[in-house]
Amino acid sequence: MRSSLPNPSAIEAVSPTAWWRRWWRKQTPTRQDRFAMLGPLAAVLLFMAAIVSAFWYLRMEEMEREQEAVKRDVEYAQQRVRLRLLERQEQLMRIARDISNKEVDSEEFMGRAESLVNQYPELQAITWIDDRRRVRASYAAPSVGNSLLRIAGEVLRVGETESIYSLARDLQQPVFSQPVAVAPTSANSAPTPRALQLHIPMTDQGRFAGVILGEYSIDGLLRYGVPAEVTAKYAVALLDARNGILAGTAVPPRNPATNLLPWASQTNEYEVPVSPVGNGLIIRAQAYRTSQGVIGSGLFWLVGALSALTAWMLIGTWRHTRRRMQAQQALVAETNFRRAMENSMLTGMRALDMQGRITYVNAAFCQMTGWTEGELVGRTAPFPYWPEADRESLAARLDDELNGRTTPGGFQVRVKRKDGGLFDARLYVSPLIDARGQQTG
Repeated sequence: MRSSLPNPSAIEAVSPTAWWRRWWRKQTPTRQDRFAMLGPLAAVLLFMAAIVSAFWYLRMEEMEREQEAVKRDVEYAQQRVRLRLLERQEQLMRIARDISNKEVDSEEFMGRAESLVNQYPELQAITWIDDRRRVRASYAAPSVGNSLLRIAGEVLRVGETESIYSLARDLQQPVFSQPVAVAPTSANSAPTPRALQLHIPMTDQGRFAGVILGEYSIDGLLRYGVPAEVTAKYAVALLDARNGILAGTAVPPRNPATNLLPWASQTNEYEVPVSPVGNGLIIRAQAYRTSQGVIGSGLFWLVGALSALTAWMLIGTWRHTRRRMQAQQALVAETNFRRAMENSMLTGMRALDMQGRITYVNAAFCQMTGWTEGELVGRTAPFPYWPEADRESLAARLDDELNGRTTPGGFQVRVKRKDGGLFDARLYVSPLIDARGQQTG
């Protein structure tokens, strides 16, 4: 007795191509059109995903490396500037300690101050101020302008220097000031370079005995404190608490329009406060912009290959869908035209089915009654815009309309708005005939 079951080897012998063709022929034309669009759609999606993923991955990896390099170099530069400030602070504190021990007089102070200023270019001036705010002795570099010179015997004027002097007296510890710009001495002279002040208090048997004032050149700190290998790779600047540039350079801002481009790179920068000054002195480094290089070339070939693949698939389906798209566009245009005409009418329109249910209202009808389209469509009698006193008569007229008994000249009715107000309107009724000549409402 032979088995009626199909031979498994015969089923396996059917090739995937033959099976695909047989399955495709069983589909309706509508489903074939839908499946035909899946190929281009998948290609476009893969194209966009590959472009975004490749660009994001490569660019983020490169930016992360650049950011780490900038951060490392800025931290190194900040440590160098910090070390330079601490070394000068230690030397000034040694002078203050010797003065407190009465081991240094004014003449010896001038000699030691001159030695420090000449040895370290970032030091502009060193001043000895007693407990009465009077300048005992002061030495300034030859390059310092007249506005920074302090004459022995003069008293500190009210201002930034005097306020930091008082703060150092109260705290009994070294205090750095915020970098300040000294105003020009005359209308024709240039402003003096910005300076950083360090006030080191002195004591005499536990009593405040004045301060040693050291004034730093911000340009000097940048020039001699930041390593040359850092300034060669980045645009380095020293900023104040308001991000104003005290010294150094900055990368020119990019045109805002170019920032919208997907391949436009943002300025790679990093900033950190310089201790022990704090937020009053910030060092910032900005990387100079470079070309995309390997990333730009790789993206070019990737975009070219995927674009060719997408174009080839779209051309194959374009002939199949062209006529359908043209018919659809004509239908959409006709529908939009009719909808625009209906919405532009100043006369309210309402459509009912044969059961008296509202199936359509135009914008003018909604504006007259105050009810929205969603609140009216699907409602049956009594309608919300019927006045309570006229509901019986309006219901009778509605029955006549549904039975084909209409008044050619229309009739006047009262309509209730959503806010409760009433207004008179003239209602014209006509049967709604479909394409087969049957009344549908």
